[in-house]
Amino acid sequence: MPYQIALTFEDGATRIIDCSDGETVLDAAFRNKINLPMDCSDGVCGTCKCRIEAGEFDLGDEYLEEALTEDEAAEGMVLTCQMTVSSDCIISVPVPSVACKVEPKSHSAVVTKVDRASDSTFILTVAPDAPDELAFLPGQYVNIKVPGTDERRSYSMSTAPGAEEASFLIRNIPGGVMSSWLTERAATDDRIEMIGPRGSFFLRSIERPVIMLAGGTGLAPILSMLEVLTESPPAQPIHLIYGVTTDGDLVEVDRLDGIADRLETFTWSACVADPESGHPLKGYVTDHLSDAHLNAGDCDIYLCGPPPMVEAVREFLSEKDIAPANFHYEKFLPNEAEVA
Repeated sequence: MPYQIALTFEDGATRIIDCSDGETVLDAAFRNKINLPMDCSDGVCGTCKCRIEAGEFDLGDEYLEEALTEDEAAEGMVLTCQMTVSSDCIISVPVPSVACKVEPKSHSAVVTKVDRASDSTFILTVAPDAPDELAFLPGQYVNIKVPGTDERRSYSMSTAPGAEEASFLIRNIPGGVMSSWLTERAATDDRIEMIGPRGSFFLRSIERPVIMLAGGTGLAPILSMLEVLTESPPAQPIHLIYGVTTDGDLVEVDRLDGIADRLETFTWSACVADPESGHPLKGYVTDHLSDAHLNAGDCDIYLCGPPPMVEAVREFLSEKDIAPANFHYEKFLPNEAEVA
């Protein structure tokens, strides 16, 4: 049976390819017109060395230790010229996508819905012409060309890969190019163009308790991750703290409750920074991040929010002398040129 291999490149580009039983990842990549780094292709030189992020595989025993040492293998390094897989995998390639002759992938879609979820947030839903070709890792984003302009803006999918429709949480920035289009001109059946996927912020294998922290529209990639987890529920606990500035910024609350109904190990809470808020939890996400959640550092943290939020969490962890097993984060700025 063919497996899906997600190749993530140094510049954030991702390409998902199929790999057959017994086929090496290097050969599968070449068959899909992706020139992964290589020289000997015999497990001798180590040029094709990459890092495995998730999945089951076999390297055999026909490569030289000079090409891949025991320590490197223990740290997750692999030789793609020797690697065969027995599950879907994620592999990090330590070069830019252009070095492997990977062209940016374009996807066309039609607008199916524009919801004004709050004064500060739109939910844009589109139906890709070829949903199966919009292959991405939960948490990644695409660049969307704003109709009627030459401008592109980057937004994370809030839906799971393979869904018939893709949704995005988009911050309403008065006067912004995307916000103006959504407010004044966007209509059902409008066509849009997307480039991607991109980004190194994506869901990895769940091997320990998980903390998810979302600020504002940074909830979007977290939602995509959670939707995927409902399909294959992990045994480990997952807790989300969703922080916003005002009560009106809270969106997708019913959706989070629905995910909690489907995912037994998932819990979540929201907090509002505005001291005048009527919400039961006030303050910032760090005010509600407990020692129990941190599990003495034996946890994985996924954080998506504006730079001050990311830095505040990093400082919080440093002050508590907590080093999580893995800390994956993505910063976005409050302007349309950055990932939202």
